Amino acid sequence: MKILKFGGTSVGSPERMKKLLDIIRPEEKQIVVLSAVAGTTNSLVEISQAYLDGDKRKAKQLTDALHDKYKTFVQELFSTEEGRLKGSELISYHFTLIGSMGTELFTPVEEKVVLAQGELLSTTLYHFYLSEIGVRSALLPALDFMKIDEDNEPMVEYIGSHLQPLLDQKADNTLFITQGYICRNSFGEIDNLRRGGSDYTASLIGAAIRADEVQIWTDIDGMHNNDPRIVKGTSPIAQLSFDEAAELAYFGAKILHPQSVFPAQKYKIPVRLLNTMEPTAAGTLITHESEKGRIKSIAAKDGITAIKIQSSRMLLAYGFLRRVFEVFERYKTPIDMITTSEVAVSVTIDDTKYLDEILKELQDFGSVEVDHDQTIVCVVGDFAYGTHGFASRVFEALKHISIRMISYGGSNYNISLLVNTADKTEALRSLHNRLF
Repeated sequence: MKILKFGGTSVGSPERMKKLLDIIRPEEKQIVVLSAVAGTTNSLVEISQAYLDGDKRKAKQLTDALHDKYKTFVQELFSTEEGRLKGSELISYHFTLIGSMGTELFTPVEEKVVLAQGELLSTTLYHFYLSEIGVRSALLPALDFMKIDEDNEPMVEYIGSHLQPLLDQKADNTLFITQGYICRNSFGEIDNLRRGGSDYTASLIGAAIRADEVQIWTDIDGMHNNDPRIVKGTSPIAQLSFDEAAELAYFGAKILHPQSVFPAQKYKIPVRLLNTMEPTAAGTLITHESEKGRIKSIAAKDGITAIKIQSSRMLLAYGFLRRVFEVFERYKTPIDMITTSEVAVSVTIDDTKYLDEILKELQDFGSVEVDHDQTIVCVVGDFAYGTHGFASRVFEALKHISIRMISYGGSNYNISLLVNTADKTEALRSLHNRLF
């Protein structure tokens, strides 16, 4: 069994939705995970915000506008009157539900119900389309098996124990369709996976049923060795290890969420990143294997704030770093990078929601300096102890650029450097020219 996930752009128009059959082979056993049609989730977020603001008029206008887009979508997707009628009735049901939210108290619970409608629409419309053209498929409601616990962590064993019976009930089917992103929480309410969205769903399903492979289909032919929006002449990476892929995803590679492949990694399920617009492209294969003696890729993460805490109390003191980290823990603010010396520690964060409160508490430890508008540049490859020459090539490429922090040795797979965001483009291009 293979798991195929298609993102919003892959189902972004009736034409693209129809072309999925160029990739999907209905005769092979597979579960197809679909995101919402491109732009839908953003619109649903706007509608929810209008409800939360108490602006029912704006919410109705936004709902009607999105409904009109889906009316056009249905007319173009289906070629028979019966198909168009079924499609129209479907979207009418969902948009009536969204519109009814204005008649009662709108809380985050209702908001998650609204946000779930995008995936429910895309999967059912595709299931109806396949039925119209005579391709047999079975719709698997994700809300019947996808669940997160009280800590918002997915329950892999629960997913497997509830999904497998659904597959067994329809054992004569080979093509199954389900929703990405949405799930139920520990209270049984409609919720979502947040991190990684539909990619996470595909990886969780693959892990839960021990699939042969998970395929993530997007609009780019795999993970590239640099940011193609900034650097010319980038190329796809043929093979990555799970650890290398996670490093790249965390530090800026937008094609994949860093946590979305963890379930597949745990159960050793290969993951392929493929291009819907160019199905014959090789893409990127992610496995447990890592190619030795190579630098793989460069990524960059913007919006970074650096904080330096300097105190003579650090010298020969134990417990100091723990107390510093507890400040960030209290405000639920993750740290990206860390460097230390005898009397100072520097950290970076990308979430500045509680920055003022954090800085106020840190001042109790000593003097505090803050640098905004920073970028983490991450070079991923074979940096294991004993590997020679790669680190010097990285620093040689950046000898003309000011570096605020360096993180090296915490992982066998990367060197991370903090630079001014104004220097990011030059850093990426210079590294690319030197390393590739």
